[in-house]
Amino acid sequence: MIAGMHEQDLMAYIIFGIILNFLFSIVFGVYLSKNIGMQEMIETKGDKEQSLLVSLSLFIPYAKMMITLYRVAILQIYFLNKGYTHKEFWVYMTNSQD
Repeated sequence: MIAGMHEQDLMAYIIFGIILNFLFSIVFGVYLSKNIGMQEMIETKGDKEQSLLVSLSLFIPYAKMMITLYRVAILQIYFLNKGYTHKEFWVYMTNSQD
């Protein structure tokens, strides 16, 4: 038993979390590409690397999905509600803050 559940149950939660992550990420990516444009996204993409913590969160059930939902919340609350555009959000997410 791991964390009070059988290994099969834990693996099922992890696999379901990974599937939900990919679903949310794909839907969010399609949403951004419809609002920004694929060519515009390619031209304005920066060189920002994901942190190691974000990469490792794939193995924690639902953590990566929560990070994607956090990014959606940042887009809505900080950018769209304050009059910024989807493109400005894309630049913020993909360019280093240096």
